[in-house]
Amino acid sequence: MEKGLAIITGADGGMGQVITTALAKEGYPVIMACLNPQKATLVCERIKNETGNTQIEVRPVNLASLSAVNNFTSQLLKEGRPVSRLINNAGILTTPVRGTEDGLETIVSVNYVAPYMLTRQILPLMQPGCRIVNTVSCTYAIGKIGPDFFEKGKSGRFSRIPVYGNTKLALLLFTQELAGRIREKEITVNASDPGIVSTNMITMKAWFDPLTDIFFRPFIKTPAQGAATAIHLALSDEPKEKSGRCYANCKETKVPVRILHHIQQKQLWDDTEILLRQKGFHF
Repeated sequence: MEKGLAIITGADGGMGQVITTALAKEGYPVIMACLNPQKATLVCERIKNETGNTQIEVRPVNLASLSAVNNFTSQLLKEGRPVSRLINNAGILTTPVRGTEDGLETIVSVNYVAPYMLTRQILPLMQPGCRIVNTVSCTYAIGKIGPDFFEKGKSGRFSRIPVYGNTKLALLLFTQELAGRIREKEITVNASDPGIVSTNMITMKAWFDPLTDIFFRPFIKTPAQGAATAIHLALSDEPKEKSGRCYANCKETKVPVRILHHIQQKQLWDDTEILLRQKGFHF
C-alpha cells in the first residue's frame, strides 16, 4: 500500500533532519515544514541524495503567524493527499517576551498554539493508522497554565525556561485530550520527550556560553539521540496501538497523576479553540 504524506515541522533543525532522513528512508513522501526555505532546501537535497527518496519537498511555514499556518494547511486540504505521519517537532526557546501579530507570546505560538491549529486543521486528511507525534520536554513537569498563558506565557515576570515548560505542558495536555477525541478514528497521538539535546536552542547568548560548550555539551544528547524517540513513535510496531502516552528514550514514561488527569486539560482545549475561532480560524 502506498504510504501517505509525512509532515515534519522544523525539519531542517538538528533533530528535524534526523527524523526527516529516517522517514525518507522508509519511503514516505515528506513535506519539510520550515521557517527558512533557503536553508531547508539545502538540507532537503542532501537527504534526497542520501536516501534515494526524491519525494521530499520544502514548504515554508512560520509558526509564529497563525495566518501562515492557515495558508499551509489550506494548501494541504486543497490537494487532498492522505497524511500518514505528522511530527510536530519545531520548537523555540527565546528571550525576552515577544508578541506575535496575533497577540500571542512567540514561544506559546510556536510551541503550542500553532501545533494545535495545524493538527486539528489537517485531521480530515488523516486515515486510520496515521500517527501524530508531538515533541514535548521534561520541563512539562514544572509547567503551569495561568490566566496570562496565551499573551505572556506566564503570570508575572517573563522568564524563558518557565514559559517553555508551560508550553510543553500545554502540548502534552493537548496530546492527551486529542487522543481521547480521535480514538475511534484509529489515529494515534503520542508525545516524545527527547531529553536535553545539543542544539542551538540551548545557546543562551551569554558570556558563559563558551564554558557551557566545554563542560556541559559533551554530556548531553546528540540530535540523533534526541530524535530517536520521535522516530520510534513514528515507525516502530511497539507504540502503534498506544495513544495519549509520553515516551522518553524510546520507552513509555510514567506521567505524574496530576498531569495525567490535569484539571485544566479540557479547559485548555476549549480556550484554545475559542481563541482561534475569535481570530477567524475554524476546524
